[in-house]
Amino acid sequence: MADKLKIPAFASEAEEAQWWYDHREEVAKVFEEAAARGELRTGTAARLARQHATGITPTTTIRLDPQDISRARALAAKRGVRYQTYLKMLLHEALAAEEKRLAS
Repeated sequence: MADKLKIPAFASEAEEAQWWYDHREEVAKVFEEAAARGELRTGTAARLARQHATGITPTTTIRLDPQDISRARALAAKRGVRYQTYLKMLLHEALAAEEKRLAS
């Protein structure tokens, strides 16, 4: 088996999203190797995420246009992330840009 992924503790969701994006090829290889050995289990990634979480993230519900969700899914797939993660990344970037714009 390939060396196990060393998933660090993250200071923020943006840092976590960037780590998963930067290591997507390594993660895919580990998953493919586990699948070939018949070792994939339901919920394993979610369990790992909980183990490495540094705190509780509040849940927010918003209504989005179905076309926007479709666009987000397509763009997220190109980046190799889930669409919810992609939307969080976009929101984080937009908030940072707005703070910078208001500070100048």
